[in-house]
Amino acid sequence: MSKSGQSHIIAIGGGSFRPSPRHGNLEASALLRYVLSLTGQKRPKLGLVATAVGDDANWLFKASNALRDLGAEVEHLALFPMPNVPDPREWILSRDAIYVSGGSVANLMALWRLHGLDKAFAEAWRQGVVLSGQSAGALCWHVGGNTDSFGPQLRPWSDGLGLLPYSCGVHYNSEPQRRPLLHRSIAEGRLPDGYAADEGVALHYVGTEFIGAVSVDPEGAAYRVERDGTQGVKEHRIEPRLLNP
Repeated sequence: MSKSGQSHIIAIGGGSFRPSPRHGNLEASALLRYVLSLTGQKRPKLGLVATAVGDDANWLFKASNALRDLGAEVEHLALFPMPNVPDPREWILSRDAIYVSGGSVANLMALWRLHGLDKAFAEAWRQGVVLSGQSAGALCWHVGGNTDSFGPQLRPWSDGLGLLPYSCGVHYNSEPQRRPLLHRSIAEGRLPDGYAADEGVALHYVGTEFIGAVSVDPEGAAYRVERDGTQGVKEHRIEPRLLNP
C-alpha cells in the first residue's frame, strides 16, 4: 500500500513506454518511475493489467521486463481464457501499484464488471493502491472520454468506473479527432467537465482532486476543459512539471 495513505491515480495521455534495443524494444519512461515513487516502497509490487488488449502475451512480456529495470516486482492479472490467479480481488489489494494498458476501454470495462474487478479496483484505490494507466488505462478511472473501441471514428463514451468525476482526454496532441470531439461532447453535456493530456504527459489526482501534471516531453501540456455557460467550452492549458529522463 502507499506509505502516504493517500489515494493516487496517474492517468497518462501517452508515452508510458518508448522504443529500446533491449527487451524486445520497450523501455519504461520516467512517467512510470513517477508512478512507482508514489508507493513509498523500495521494491514496489506492480500489477500489470492488459485486459484492453486481450491479455496480449507479447506486450506483457515486454512491459514486465521494462518495468523490472525500474526496480519493481512485476506480476500480471489475466482474464483470458480465465483468471490466472485464484482470487483477483485479493491479488489487486496485495499490489502497491496497478498499471493498465491501452486498448479497448469498452471491452475492458465489460470484462472488469463481469469478473467484479470494478469493485475490487475501487476498494484498492480507497486503501491506497496507486492506480495508473495509459489511454484506455487512463480513461477507465474517469466517467469517460473519447474512444475508438467501436471503430476508427472516435465516439464519446461515459461508462467508466467514475472514481474520478471528470471526463478525460488522451493522445490530445497526436490524434486530430480527440480535441474537437472532447470539446463538443462536453459542450453538449454528453461528458462532464474534465482534464486532458498530451503525449508524454500524465494527470495526477489525489483522492478526486487534480493536483497537477508531470511530463517527459518539454513541449507537452495538460488541459482543463469545461463548459463556458454559452453552449461552448473553455480550455485552460496547465504546464506540467518536467521529469528527469
